[in-house]
Amino acid sequence: MNPRGEQGEALAAAFLQKQGLAITARNYRCRYGEIDLIARDDETVVFVEVRSRANGAFGGAAASITTAKQDRLLKAARHYLATLSSEPACRFDAVLITGDPPQLEWLRNAFEA
Repeated sequence: MNPRGEQGEALAAAFLQKQGLAITARNYRCRYGEIDLIARDDETVVFVEVRSRANGAFGGAAASITTAKQDRLLKAARHYLATLSSEPACRFDAVLITGDPPQLEWLRNAFEA
């Protein structure tokens, strides 16, 4: 991972922790892909995609979460959930980071499973 990506994920994790989420995993990898952050929001497992962009051109960070990317995230999330003893409620969020200094935007339920 590049330093900018690592910095973005660290910023996103700190931001989400301040919002009351507990980070349970970072960079969960399996054969289907990678999930940047996995967190708990009370009893809900939250799969978080972190996207950083220098500016809002070309649709910004949100536009980079394509349908193909969503499909890979869903498959990786299913793989992760299969490791748990029971399947909790879950959702997919995104943290979008734009600019310098960085501006963070948290999209809860960024897409549906």
